[in-house]
Amino acid sequence: MYSKEITISNPVGLRARPATFFIQKANEFKSSIWIEKEERRANAKSLLGVLSLGISEGSVITLVADGADETDAIDALAKLIIEELKD
Repeated sequence: MYSKEITISNPVGLRARPATFFIQKANEFKSSIWIEKEERRANAKSLLGVLSLGISEGSVITLVADGADETDAIDALAKLIIEELKD
């Protein structure tokens, strides 16, 4: 199991369009991937799950993966959030 904590800097958070890009990237990996915000956890490969967390700008989330490509998955998703979905 591998995890990484990230602060969301995108002004619209991880909603609608940014969430769709995030989920598409998550589905490229075989590992099970979750996204955690505060006390809640959702499947990072599920649009409804990600949207249900209400992730807004400034939210601190934790990405968690378990599987053969867990490190690659978390690193790629963190890079997507930090570098590509920043605005």
